[in-house]
Amino acid sequence: MKKLLILFLIVPMYCWSQSNFEKAEKLFQSKKYNEAQLLFEGILKNNPLDLKTLEYLGEIAAHQKSWVKGAEYFKKLKELKPTVADYFFKYGGCLAMHAVEVNKIKAFSMVGDMKEAFEKAIELNPKHVQARWALIEIYLQLPGILGGSESKAISYSNELAQFSPIDGYLSKGRIDEYFKRYDAAEKNYKKAHEIGNSKVTFQKLYNLYLNKLKDPKKAQELKRKFDA
Repeated sequence: MKKLLILFLIVPMYCWSQSNFEKAEKLFQSKKYNEAQLLFEGILKNNPLDLKTLEYLGEIAAHQKSWVKGAEYFKKLKELKPTVADYFFKYGGCLAMHAVEVNKIKAFSMVGDMKEAFEKAIELNPKHVQARWALIEIYLQLPGILGGSESKAISYSNELAQFSPIDGYLSKGRIDEYFKRYDAAEKNYKKAHEIGNSKVTFQKLYNLYLNKLKDPKKAQELKRKFDA
């Protein structure tokens, strides 16, 4: 009898939780982040270790540009489930975005944690594209005295090329563009666009023509072909 009573108490609570989770998911998918957040936070009170709820709250924090809060959620996730590459990547991503908002001294103090998170994501998922892109940006934008390194950025670009030729060429183009080697950047972006012919590859080459090479004729010709 006692077990039956417990069951009657638990089942309605479980159904309520499931129902609210589905509502919160729909709100999230409809980009009603504030409403979804309230429901997910209520669910988390009853299930503080629920991975999916924590992940949704981390995503919502990122959409709201609450980078510190987002980092806290993804830090908890990577501690609870240290085998999921994306938890480490998203944790590092929140740290990186927060670093943009703070002073340089504080930002530099966060670099070690960022690199460690992105490197762990790659260790867990050797084909993790975004983590390599993040590391390329770190090594490009850090001053040499603090660990910036073109050779390390190129190394991650070469890794990308092994399993994603488009990202390989785009990242090489990005490195060339960063160091103002615009002719070399054009060659790499053109190769990426020849393979991908996507909005991303078009935009990279178009922006280079328009803003760096100052060649509106090439930009318009590229746009005419892409739109045809």
